[in-house]
Amino acid sequence: MLDTLTFGFLGGGNMASALIGGLIARGVPAASIRVVDPFAEARERLARVFGVQTLEAPDAAFGGSDVLVLAIKPQQFHEAAAQLAPQMAARQGGGGLVISVAAGIRLEDMQRWFGGHARLVRAMPNTPALAGMGMTGLAAVAGLSAQDRDIATAVAEAVGQCIWVEGDAQIDAVTAISGSGPAYVFYFIEAMERAATELGLTAEQGRKLAVQTFRGAASLADQSTEPVATLRERVTSKGGTTYAALTTMDAGGIADVFVRAMHAAAARGKEMGAEFGRARSADENKAGNP
Repeated sequence: MLDTLTFGFLGGGNMASALIGGLIARGVPAASIRVVDPFAEARERLARVFGVQTLEAPDAAFGGSDVLVLAIKPQQFHEAAAQLAPQMAARQGGGGLVISVAAGIRLEDMQRWFGGHARLVRAMPNTPALAGMGMTGLAAVAGLSAQDRDIATAVAEAVGQCIWVEGDAQIDAVTAISGSGPAYVFYFIEAMERAATELGLTAEQGRKLAVQTFRGAASLADQSTEPVATLRERVTSKGGTTYAALTTMDAGGIADVFVRAMHAAAARGKEMGAEFGRARSADENKAGNP
């Protein structure tokens, strides 16, 4: 399905590069991908590594792409939408599918800034996409066609797995769980490395033990149909070493703190969406726009 489409990437950073590499690996011709990035060094790298077309700024052909992936900073989104909307409107048959990976930009604001465009998807990937093992949450404006959902799914699966959720509130939850999730894993790996050195192992040994333990445990949980609690209980013999460790964590309220941390992340995601939407609405009002 994807190999018959044209793609325009606004932004050529790490996430865009991961998606571009994943799409090409799945059969999308490099010639069908155009990337806009203001930095010459980034454009040279993208052309050299992937063989894609690169531009300093969007042109009419870019705005007429079948799929537009906006991999830009949220502060740049409103300006980008204002620039792209007329080019998309000029496309025969209407504008293409827009997939945003800009954190904090709500669907309702996207739709307003794109002049009521109805082919909009908000995506929240995470950094393991750089290793082809990403997890992406997807949400769409009401009425998105099944074909567009299939396209967005295929784009996300070019760098891992994905799930569809309902609206911005659930994307905020996805952000808290998987979008920010790699940082939580790295946080625990750091702690395990520190414990390893305090217990007489080298930092290199500690890192290898921690990373492989996370990788193996995650794979086991993925392959098992049993509750994760059951898997945990099987490792925990009362009075044993694992029991001593988990009892210490429970005494410190680690699980409760961890859950509160993700609630805080979700709340901050909601705040960011409101802040970006309010700021741009104020700008629009000053300019006399509806």
